[in-house]
Amino acid sequence: MTTTLPPGPAVLPATAVRPADLERRLHAYALDRVAGWGLPLGLAAALVAGGAATWLVVLGPLLLGAVLVVLGATLLSSRGATPGMALLGLRVETQGGALTLPDAVRRQAVLALAGLPTFGLGLATLAWTAAADVSGRRRGWHDELVGTVVVDARPVPEVVVGPERPQPIVNLTAMRLVPPEPTPASVPPDVPVTPTPADPLPATPLPATGEPAPMPTPAPTPEPPAPAPGRRRAAAPAATRAPEPVPPRRAARPETRWRATTDTGETVLVRGLTLLGRGPQPREGESVADLVALPSTDMSVSKTHAQLQLSDDGSLVVMDRGSTNGSVLIRQGVPRHLSPGRPVTLLDGDVLRLGDRVLEISGER
Repeated sequence: MTTTLPPGPAVLPATAVRPADLERRLHAYALDRVAGWGLPLGLAAALVAGGAATWLVVLGPLLLGAVLVVLGATLLSSRGATPGMALLGLRVETQGGALTLPDAVRRQAVLALAGLPTFGLGLATLAWTAAADVSGRRRGWHDELVGTVVVDARPVPEVVVGPERPQPIVNLTAMRLVPPEPTPASVPPDVPVTPTPADPLPATPLPATGEPAPMPTPAPTPEPPAPAPGRRRAAAPAATRAPEPVPPRRAARPETRWRATTDTGETVLVRGLTLLGRGPQPREGESVADLVALPSTDMSVSKTHAQLQLSDDGSLVVMDRGSTNGSVLIRQGVPRHLSPGRPVTLLDGDVLRLGDRVLEISGER
């Protein structure tokens, strides 16, 4: 099979660097080591089987290994990538000029020495130096030695974002100025109501002496009898009480069943918090309903890539979990990149692209 290598190295400004993730670099290194170790070991086994001398069994594989290191350095300086890097879309860039063959040989020699059977100590050291790079470009000690950086050479798709609809504006000041609706006064149930007499008081004749007669003392209003122990006082008549408002009955909203169908035909029923990824793992204390593993051929799907969650009103919400390659929402043919940690409501017929995997969202009532 013919592998098309990317073009040769070029000077890359620091602001344009898109560093490759360490996991993809480790897989590219493993692919290169299959040839770097397999061919010398195969030669040694063939020499032993043929009864060759001991010095030839030792020297032959060492010379073949050195030739493979020089061959990898030649590809690195001329095309910018080894075969393993080219398969996974990686590329070696420089910042001070073109990568020369001696620098490429030194870089490949450091990798070859780190790959010697030392219980992984050499590789772990190089990986630690790359992860601890304060510049954020993940440059290991072998990259610092020759001034290189490994970047992600895969093309970034152009995204056309459709126009956003304006959000409604609510005038809170005007709402506060609107007077409240008057409510009918109500009479407390424990206060007795005294009816107003319909007939006026009779006139009192004056005495013969001409002195004004004293005003008659109105009869005291009889108090209602006290209720018996253990019984409540009777409430006011219904005519004096305001009718209690009856709250309107809300119509029951039909429940929507949301499903996510993968590009391989598998269907996932969203029952709660659902994590999607190559090997999804919940955070500490996080309650998860389902863990959906999405195998990725080019490792473009992160371990915990995104999540699906049902909201309180029954709608489906998606959120990117800080994936390496991001998540894309395609609605009516228009793609839109999702911001990490920002939930977005999904609609029936939406399509999610997570790395090299595609999921179609459907909702039915």
